[in-house]
Amino acid sequence: MSKISPLAYIDPEAKIGENCEIGPFCFIDKNVVIGDNNVIMNNVSILYGARIGNGNTFFPGAVISAVPQDLKFKGEETTTQIGDNNKIRENVTIHRGTASKGTTIVGSNNLLMETVHVAHDCVIGSNCIVGNSTKFAGEVVVDDCAVISAAVLVHQFCHIGSYVMVQGGSRSSKDIPPFITAAREPISYTGLNLVGLRRRGFSNERIENIHNAYRLIYTSNLNVSDALERIKADLEMNDDIKYIVNFIESSARGIIR
Repeated sequence: MSKISPLAYIDPEAKIGENCEIGPFCFIDKNVVIGDNNVIMNNVSILYGARIGNGNTFFPGAVISAVPQDLKFKGEETTTQIGDNNKIRENVTIHRGTASKGTTIVGSNNLLMETVHVAHDCVIGSNCIVGNSTKFAGEVVVDDCAVISAAVLVHQFCHIGSYVMVQGGSRSSKDIPPFITAAREPISYTGLNLVGLRRRGFSNERIENIHNAYRLIYTSNLNVSDALERIKADLEMNDDIKYIVNFIESSARGIIR
């Protein structure tokens, strides 16, 4: 049975799962579905179109599934989808989708620190850490296991790969390929995310294979297209190398240099 404060407002059409805690001055809108074992602390707003999984914790002041800040939005039926076991800290804002994609997605097992903003139609993977005050503009994609430090600004339509580490205070208008660290001003490749990869159990051999690919991309004086052709010719095309190649070949904005 859920524990709901009498000072919370829950629309009669909202669907609340089992064993949830909802604190005082929360607002749960119509057309909201909340799963089991969620903790929703005081002053949280969960608005129209939210679809929330199980075991999440929402800290005070979070606003989930607000209308997007996109002038093209005309009130279309869209959603915000949040998975399981996320920690959504104080004053995080996550906006619902637009006609472009229809939904904003946050996966599972993520930590979104205070005042993070996830704009319309973003897709945040699973097992990510996003630092205080980082802002994702519309339709940003962040793959699994990324670490984005505090106060990072990410331009709309950018793609951030898995297992990256992005330095705090960075600004990026380009895609950030997987497995690397991105830092400096302007933001650029500064090497592999060795600490992160080892913490995630990557073997030395696996790390070296990834490093061989990025040596060709970033330190060989080849242009990106020629570097990718060399990678295909010279390196074993295992899953890591395929991911790097496919990520870069499909990049619409180009990668950081």
